[in-house]
Amino acid sequence: MEKQNKTSVTIFFLHGLDGYPVFYFIFFLLCLIMYIVILLGNSFLITVSILDSHLHTPMYFFLSNLSFLDICYTSASIPMLLVNFLSEEKSISFIGCGIQMFFSFAMGATECVLLAIMAYDRYLAICKPLRYPIIMNKGLGVTLVTSCWMAGGLTSVIQTTLTMKLSFCGNIIDYLTCEILAVLKLSCDDISLNVTVMMISNIFIIVIPVAFIFISYFFILITILRINSVEGRKKSFSTCSSHLTVVIMFYGTILFMYMKPESKDSHATDEMIALFYAVVIPMLNPIIYSLRNKDVKAAVKKLSKNIFSQRT
Repeated sequence: MEKQNKTSVTIFFLHGLDGYPVFYFIFFLLCLIMYIVILLGNSFLITVSILDSHLHTPMYFFLSNLSFLDICYTSASIPMLLVNFLSEEKSISFIGCGIQMFFSFAMGATECVLLAIMAYDRYLAICKPLRYPIIMNKGLGVTLVTSCWMAGGLTSVIQTTLTMKLSFCGNIIDYLTCEILAVLKLSCDDISLNVTVMMISNIFIIVIPVAFIFISYFFILITILRINSVEGRKKSFSTCSSHLTVVIMFYGTILFMYMKPESKDSHATDEMIALFYAVVIPMLNPIIYSLRNKDVKAAVKKLSKNIFSQRT
């Protein structure tokens, strides 16, 4: 009978930021505005990359996938988050929790690997410019992106399945969403297997990509410093500065959040950082790549002129 009670959870209650109810409406407005910016900004980058033939390069193919990932990642959690900010119950079904957990984890893991692939692309472009078109061809680009999606999806299937098969002694999640670490805290079972699998997956999804990015930028920096002209160094660095900025923001927050399987109970600071990771970073990505990229600016001007000339 006790076992039945443990596994009879059909709904979870999300009590993230429970100590700040007076700010719920403000959080709702901020998240709604940022979500709209995320959808518009990332859709804009994807559209520009498709319509302008000058952007049909591996770099913008990877960037389009990054934008699509950000749209999918935020859409897996923000709509429910917006509803809960205005709802008194703040609940999600057991199945809904599993679905949200799967897509959030899958998109996050895929982005981890994709950022490493983008670093490799910048390494080839700067350190091996003559061989770059031969090595980074369309076939390799598609293969690398497909591998990223498969790695993220497989990791998420394993993590989500192991988590949702557990027995739970409670249904109140001290978090804004069905975040896997917060759900694990409710388990009555031994979660040592979950922790072990998570640590192993963190090595492949976080540690190795971070090391790969670090090594790539180490060689990029050496190559840039060997360039004689100041203008040449500036031009070379500008091609990877946007990606480096995104990497620092993304991994800075994800390392803080996910490298602690046995973390303490969530606090307001942790939840605000999680909100920054889930909403602010996907919003800033298209802004960073648009404002600091001459090719995107040129493509926008070209498309604007074409649209204006067709109307007149």
